[in-house]
This record gives sequence, structure tokens and C-alpha cells, in this order.
Amino acid sequence: MENEIAPYSTVLFDGHCNLCSGSVKFIVRRDPQRRFRFAPLQSAIGAEIVERFGRESRDLSSILLLEGDRLYDRSSAALRIARGLRFLWPILSVGLLIPAPIRDWIYSWIARNRYRWFGKTEACMMPTDDLRARFLSDVQDDVVKS
Repeated sequence: MENEIAPYSTVLFDGHCNLCSGSVKFIVRRDPQRRFRFAPLQSAIGAEIVERFGRESRDLSSILLLEGDRLYDRSSAALRIARGLRFLWPILSVGLLIPAPIRDWIYSWIARNRYRWFGKTEACMMPTDDLRARFLSDVQDDVVKS
């Protein structure tokens, strides 16, 4: 993959997690430039991206963000996503100044409890027609090609 920045970023998420699916809907509503694309970690494209970066494709405990040729996880991914949203959400990116071990401890605590607090589904979320075009599993895209 080249070192230039992609025209958009890709959010990889646990498609069975209600919190994660809700987060995708949250991002979409606050992303009028359509900067973010999405793929469930359980999808073939999601697994391909994760494995290309030497990560375990069965690890669903973190949201991942692919920006250009970098893959961010946990709190770094969440805060970098916030930076790309409209209104006041980019202010949250100052959290990147907090050491990653502290941020990631909080993120991991939420991730460990997300199914209990928000529930989970048996199947990945079905995107609406408008959202479908933003899912990598439904579009042809160079971002998954090496």
C-alpha cells in the first residue's frame, strides 16, 4: 500500500455489537463529507484488512480505523474518528494528549462490558440503502488491494 493519504478513512467495527453499530450510525449522521467508510470486522474485507496489518482477525474487542497506510485501534481510533466529525466532536481529539495506556484502559473497560450494557445481535447490522454505499463490503475499492 502506498504512503499517501486515502481520500477517506475506513472504520472497522464489531457488527454484532449494538454499541458498535450505534457508533457507526452516530458517525454517519455527523460526517456530511462522507469521509468515513465502514466494514464489519466479521466481513471478508474487514478480516483481509486486519490480517494485512498483522492483527488477529478474530479479535473483536476494538474499533479500528484505517487512515492511509496506518491502522489505529482502541482509544486512538475513536479519538481520530471524533476529529473527523462535524460540530464540536473534534474537540475530543485533545484526548490524544493523554497517554495511550490510560486511554486504552478506559476503552478496554467499556469494550469488556459492551455486550452486557448494550447487547448484541446474532447477525451484523443491515445498512440502509443510503448507508450501503459507504460499506466496503458493498463497493469496489482499492483500499483493500495491496
